[in-house]
Amino acid sequence: MTDQELLIKIRGLKIEGRSEDTWNEIVHGVDLDLHRGEVMGLIGESGAGKSTIGLAAMGFTRDGCRISDGTIEFDGIDLRNASAGVKRGLLGKRIAYVAQSAAASFNPAHRLIDQHTEAPMIHGVSSTKESQEDAMALYERLRLPDPENIGFRYPHQVSGGQLQRAMTAMAMSCRPDLIIFDEPTTALDVTTQIEVLAAIRDIVEQFNTAAIYITHDLAVVAQMADTIKVLLKGDEVEAADTRTMLSAPKEDYTKSLWAVRSFSPPPKPPVPSGETPVISVNNVSAAYGVVPVLFDVNFNIYRGRTVAVVGESGSGKSTTARCITGLLPPTKGQILADGEPLPANYRKRNREQLRQAQMIYQMADTALNPKVRISEIIGRPVQFYTGLTGNDRRKRVEALLEQIELDPADYYNRLPTELSGGQKQRIGIARALAAEPKFIICDEVTSALDQLVAEGILKLLDKLQRDLDLAYMFITHDLATVRSIADEVVVMKQGKVVEQGEKEQMFQPPHHPYTDLLLSSVPEMDPDWLTNLLKERGVENLGDAAAARI
Repeated sequence: MTDQELLIKIRGLKIEGRSEDTWNEIVHGVDLDLHRGEVMGLIGESGAGKSTIGLAAMGFTRDGCRISDGTIEFDGIDLRNASAGVKRGLLGKRIAYVAQSAAASFNPAHRLIDQHTEAPMIHGVSSTKESQEDAMALYERLRLPDPENIGFRYPHQVSGGQLQRAMTAMAMSCRPDLIIFDEPTTALDVTTQIEVLAAIRDIVEQFNTAAIYITHDLAVVAQMADTIKVLLKGDEVEAADTRTMLSAPKEDYTKSLWAVRSFSPPPKPPVPSGETPVISVNNVSAAYGVVPVLFDVNFNIYRGRTVAVVGESGSGKSTTARCITGLLPPTKGQILADGEPLPANYRKRNREQLRQAQMIYQMADTALNPKVRISEIIGRPVQFYTGLTGNDRRKRVEALLEQIELDPADYYNRLPTELSGGQKQRIGIARALAAEPKFIICDEVTSALDQLVAEGILKLLDKLQRDLDLAYMFITHDLATVRSIADEVVVMKQGKVVEQGEKEQMFQPPHHPYTDLLLSSVPEMDPDWLTNLLKERGVENLGDAAAARI
């Protein structure tokens, strides 16, 4: 890439974060060069400084942070000292950002297409009609369903994976010179991820766009990046071109990243004959309004067992969970708890029925109230479900913090904003345990976490399951997670169960064709994997990837 024009030049970047009245350095003199048409991958565990450095490349810091030293040049413009007006002229037009959490980034009061067309119109790139037509073309390229009409929905009317793709399209609306991709495929299933990755690569190549690709998924960064920079606690560990980094990493920390996801718990005994399931989903169908979305879904979950529910975005995984919890009453069929029918609507369930089924959410950032202290986040369900108050409630909260391996003396009075992503997810687990349930729905609980932190969460969930004899429904698109933690697997497509069985059986051929598609779509640590896969599936041109059913 040395023959390409240098677009971003960062030297000696230091960034400080504020804790109460003290400023502490969190990025320690990082250098970065990025050329037009080049993709740089930033990797490292949670707290490494990936997103902080990515935002600094835009001349931006989050609240509570400040750039304390160094220079940031974008196409010869000094971003560190640029005026607010200069930055406004660049952001959205020449520099774009794709956030990890689309749900937290879109305005819920405005339609997708109105938010998409805002930047092109403000910057004078295109008219309303032209930008709407371009939005539809980008929606089609990113394989969003019904691309001519989906933009006229509100954010809550599309799935998380669809919303993430809409955000990627929005970032591309002005054809910027630089895009910061901050975990852009975290919320996507493996088949959709391939198409989005292919579309991103096509956009970068077609428009000679530079990109910083922030991710904890090493197999994904292998497909996307020309160069990789490894970070740890605000320091650069090493940097090299992608092939060199994958084949011959120099530093022990980099080698440890390459070796994660080794968690393989011991097998569990078979379910005793005649045992009653903790949860039974019996011939459940459901609809959103008049639109059917689930069709005769059946499966059982037993005490001490984990059933992984996998499938593409929009396959019905989370909708099934909504039926189980009573948030979406089925149009047909019923949910049984310990063999007894549950009222279809959660409002008609008594406290004991509500207590037995709890949820841990995908995005801990949006699931925890940032203004409420940990003691209250966990303490409220403790008091509601157990009746404990005063010192007894405090002792129970402290015991739950110990159970999730966080020191009560250190975390009891903290706010969520003072925690890392993995710590926030542990608080979400403690909140679910506060009700003392028999059954927990884990909705993509590791997808937003780096691989080292995710492995710790999986180990914690496995330990809790064995200690408390819990039943889990594990909604995920990560088949590596399925291999680690599941006992049984349910594969869903378009609201139907297409295959189910014991994990060992599900990962051995022959498979249902759709299960084959999922298994073959898991990225590998090979820079040529995506290109070869597209060729195998008959996609010769990356730009054709979204048009083909790959």
